[in-house]
Amino acid sequence: MAVVREQAGSVPASSPEPVPSPTELLERARELAPLLVQRQAETEDRTFYASDVHARFQRAGFHRMLVPRRYGGYETDIGTFLAVVTELARACPSTGWMYCLGATHAVAVATLFDEPAQAELFAGGDFVCPATIVPSGTARRGPDGRWRVTGTWNYCSGAPYGTHFLGHALAEPTDGGPPRPVLFVAPREQWRRLDDWGGQLGLRGSGSHSITVDADLPARFVLPDTHLSEVDVSAGTPGRTLHGNPQYGGGPISFMVFEVAALAIGMAYGALDVYGELMRSRRTAFPPVVGRAEDPDYQIWYGEATGMIATAEAALRDAVRQWNALCAAGPEAFTREQDLRLATICRQVIRLCWQAVERHLFPTAGSSAVRHGERLERIWRDMSMLHTHAGFAVFLPTRATREYTRAHFAVG
Repeated sequence: MAVVREQAGSVPASSPEPVPSPTELLERARELAPLLVQRQAETEDRTFYASDVHARFQRAGFHRMLVPRRYGGYETDIGTFLAVVTELARACPSTGWMYCLGATHAVAVATLFDEPAQAELFAGGDFVCPATIVPSGTARRGPDGRWRVTGTWNYCSGAPYGTHFLGHALAEPTDGGPPRPVLFVAPREQWRRLDDWGGQLGLRGSGSHSITVDADLPARFVLPDTHLSEVDVSAGTPGRTLHGNPQYGGGPISFMVFEVAALAIGMAYGALDVYGELMRSRRTAFPPVVGRAEDPDYQIWYGEATGMIATAEAALRDAVRQWNALCAAGPEAFTREQDLRLATICRQVIRLCWQAVERHLFPTAGSSAVRHGERLERIWRDMSMLHTHAGFAVFLPTRATREYTRAHFAVG
């Protein structure tokens, strides 16, 4: 794999502004949508969205949304963040994916790391932190307490404009047992992006490049024996205490899959937008030849897809409501069982969105609407690629589902 010698250009963070309201943030996302739709092809060709788009995101404050206020962020509620993600993915799935998977990990860092680490990690204002959940590479702790982390991590969405990288490495335990995961954060100067993205079926513009790390990290940037999918927050978290905001004490598993669910909803709504345009502009192929909007079959297909996507969106919104209620109820309320239960809801959200597109919209849109480069064809590819994501393809339908059932019935 070739190493990119020059990273995608970074844009200096804009000056802090008064915290925008949820309505203002959503309106900023919707204003950008026509531009993102227009530039989908070039985003795929580049393998990540352009620097001027990134600058617009920065001016909109999108990379400050989940950063705590004590460090100059907006500390936006996660429901608003996910709604912005949905709007961006509705316009361009690759752009929405790249933005989301770069911005979202501010929550993990603000939740799990202590104040000295957070003060340093969030000092730059805008926070763009790609992450992976699959352990790779090695981590060795030196006698001075610092950690040497080396290796290569694949599928690091958001890497082109990343300010940090959140990853899992394997460390040899002192008791001679099997290697244990550590969770670490590496600042931008400690890693390189590889030029190895763009040849995949879909999400070609999502900036999901590999990252090579050769880092000497202080102990405050490394959490031994920690994996995001296994964190128990029921005893409290550093972030809940530090920020006085229950949002930084929620379950990390469910929050991780909230992101993918929001992206799936956005993609499905994008497909529905295209289908709606075809309903207004195309006619039926067989007599009686009428506009598609007048045809009973097309009415059923459009209505079925609309109902499925709207149901998925309603389910995600209620899952977020439950997540917030659990956070507010106190650390002990957010048990492993509750975290996994919310994750299983997201699996059904993603499934509904895919079925709406795969069963109703894509096959009935017509061959000319799904030629290579057409917007609906791109969405179908992107949603197909979503199904290869390790969290959705492996973790949610197998491990998370089994673990939830075991936790519910107290089976060891």
